[in-house]
Amino acid sequence: MIGTMEYVDILDHSDIVSDMIQKSDVMEAYEDSLKNVRNDDEAQRLIKAFKDTKGHYEDVQRFGRYHPDYNQIMKEVRSTKREMDMNDKVAAFKIAERNLQKLLDEVSEYIALSVSDDIKAPKDGAALSDGGCGCGSGSSGCGCKAS
Repeated sequence: MIGTMEYVDILDHSDIVSDMIQKSDVMEAYEDSLKNVRNDDEAQRLIKAFKDTKGHYEDVQRFGRYHPDYNQIMKEVRSTKREMDMNDKVAAFKIAERNLQKLLDEVSEYIALSVSDDIKAPKDGAALSDGGCGCGSGSSGCGCKAS
């Protein structure tokens, strides 16, 4: 029974931390910037153009530099990504996203180190580095490799 009560106590404390993060200025800035990106027609057009180009890029990547369109698609991917990244709303979203990730990493590290110095915690968004691209598109599961 003690183990169960300790577990419940840990869950209660994690709910408190979660609520604090949800109500933080960093989270508010993230949600505002996400809403701005989603409601901006130009940002959505740029994101769609990047996603379309990214689809061609993935096809070309299967063959690498031996694909006849390799150089062209590489230029297009860089160009559309740069254009998307230069949009004010997308840039603000990417900054807010990085700030939120930094907050989550700091909280994770604090919790991990409070348990033991030997526990590893994510740093610099390392927990998300398994295929995420950071393209700032705001879509879940983007997974593009173009940067």
